Amino acid sequence: MKKQKKFTWQNVLFIVVILLLLIPQTRTPIQVALNKVKVAIFSPSAFAKADQQQLKPFTYSLTSLDGAPKEVSIGTGKVTFISYWATWCPPCIAELPSIEALYKDYGDKVEFLLITNENPEVVARFMAKKDHKLPAVLPAMETPEQLFERSIPTTYIIDKTGHIIIKEKGASNWNSDAVRTTLDELIAED
Repeated sequence: MKKQKKFTWQNVLFIVVILLLLIPQTRTPIQVALNKVKVAIFSPSAFAKADQQQLKPFTYSLTSLDGAPKEVSIGTGKVTFISYWATWCPPCIAELPSIEALYKDYGDKVEFLLITNENPEVVARFMAKKDHKLPAVLPAMETPEQLFERSIPTTYIIDKTGHIIIKEKGASNWNSDAVRTTLDELIAED
C-alpha cells in the first residue's frame, strides 16, 4: 500500500510563487524585488591594477532623449560611469535608485551615461513615472568592442585615462561606501 503525499503549506506556497512568476503582470515586480535584495547585499569592487583593461581613448557619439546629439570623450581627463540598461529589465530597475543616489552626489565630478537602445518616448515616460533624473541617452554609434556585453545591466567605471576600474554585470549597489571611495580616489588622481 502506497502512502499518499500530503500537501503542506510549503508546497502550496511554492506552487503559488511559480504561478505568480508565470503571470506577466506579477513576474516583473517579483523579479525586481529579488534583485533589490541582491542590490542590498552586493556592491561591486575595483579590479586589481593587473586586471584593469585599458581602453583606447574615444568619443562616444550619443543622442539625448529629446534627439539632441551628444559627444562624450572617454579616457581623456574625466571619470566616466557607463551603464547599459533597459526599462523592461528587472535587475536594471532594481539598481537605478542606487545609481541615482550616486549621481546626485557625483554628477558634477563624473560623467554619467545610462545607455539604452529603447524608444526615447518609452524611456522618458519610465523616467518620469519613477521620478528619475538620470542622464539616459541612446547610442549613435556601435558599442566599442571592449564595452560590448550581451547582458544588461552591465556597468563600467572608467578612470581619467581609460582604464576600466569596475565592470559589473547584473544588479549591484552603486551607492556603497566601496564605490564612493573608488570614485573619490579616481577623481583625486592627476
